[in-house]
Amino acid sequence: MGDILFLAHRIPYPPDRGDKIRGFNLVKYLSARKRVHLIAFADDSRDLKRKGGLSAYTANRSIIWRSKRRWMAVVQALLGHRPVSLTAFDNAALREAVESILARHSIDTIVVFSSQMAQYLPAKPRQNVIMDFVDVDSAKFDDYAASSGGIAGWMMRREGRLLAQYERSVAARVDASLFVSEAEAALFRSRSGADKVHVIENGIDTDFFDPVASFKRIETMGSLIVFTGQMDYRPNIEGVVWFVETILPHIRVRHPQARFAIVGRSPTDAVKALAKQPGVIVTGEVADVRGWIAAASVVVAPLKLARGVQNKVLEAMAMARPVVASTAAAEGIDHGDTIMTGGTVGEIAEAVTRLLDDPGRAAAMGAAAREQVIRRYSWEASLSGLDALLKLPRKVPPMSRSAA
Repeated sequence: MGDILFLAHRIPYPPDRGDKIRGFNLVKYLSARKRVHLIAFADDSRDLKRKGGLSAYTANRSIIWRSKRRWMAVVQALLGHRPVSLTAFDNAALREAVESILARHSIDTIVVFSSQMAQYLPAKPRQNVIMDFVDVDSAKFDDYAASSGGIAGWMMRREGRLLAQYERSVAARVDASLFVSEAEAALFRSRSGADKVHVIENGIDTDFFDPVASFKRIETMGSLIVFTGQMDYRPNIEGVVWFVETILPHIRVRHPQARFAIVGRSPTDAVKALAKQPGVIVTGEVADVRGWIAAASVVVAPLKLARGVQNKVLEAMAMARPVVASTAAAEGIDHGDTIMTGGTVGEIAEAVTRLLDDPGRAAAMGAAAREQVIRRYSWEASLSGLDALLKLPRKVPPMSRSAA
């Protein structure tokens, strides 16, 4: 029985943002069944020192610094008629690391996490190849193009078109294509014609995200509305700007003391500027997001553009907080009507206001949301579909692992 090579566009540790959370739990799950070798990029200098956190789950860990500037990736993409998404992750050192692992170890399975990493597959893989697209990235750029004009709009349309072609070619070469929700899988089938398409949903660690767990509490007074996320990510930026400029004023008519906390690392200047608005807090990076979620009267996910499953929604549900999400943000989640959703400014504002009006109802909805997450979204259950796809045994005894 051979090993697994796991290729990731970002080191899946620490599991503190959406892609790293899914990547970490994939590696953890696979490592309980076979030996895993990890090759990944790092784009945060702190992550170069953190690979030891994966030593319990991986035999070898090759972490490559991704230093290419965006302008260079754009130039290379235009000259090579390739998507920027690929040239941005084109790296000779990582290619050499892949070739070395394949030469030195008996690898029978390659798991590719995020489409940017499929360019490192052998030309004719002898291994079983599983491509975890997670979301349909090309569709995301199509959506961006629809709301962008000029050169930016042209670049987004180009990216969407070329990335869709690339996604189709990858799906034709691999043994299985994975997506995080049935909605994303169905979209990919319709766009690509691929047939070996499967759904592997995200999960949630309900022991960690537990309102009675041990974590630093946030002292608050009055009504607090919370949004969590990576704050240099375009859908998150657009979502909080929309909420502050058009939704929050309606809420503050009835609840003038209500405050809105934007919690997440790397806030852009546009996000930082929101702190000048009445009742708005921009925290930047926090050590533990659970304190802010636990302090929330309501957690919101007002995303206009959302693909797949939103971890921020699952985390809030697991913390037994009432959630109001846009229709797009709730689409991939089987929430069982334990959260409130809305598609317009008025619908979202009214839902938040109703929960602030009735704390008892809000608490009951939060408790029901946590029960739904426990029933539906454990990582073990979510990832169990991998066993058949990768021809894995259910579990093997722990084996010794050599450090990289």
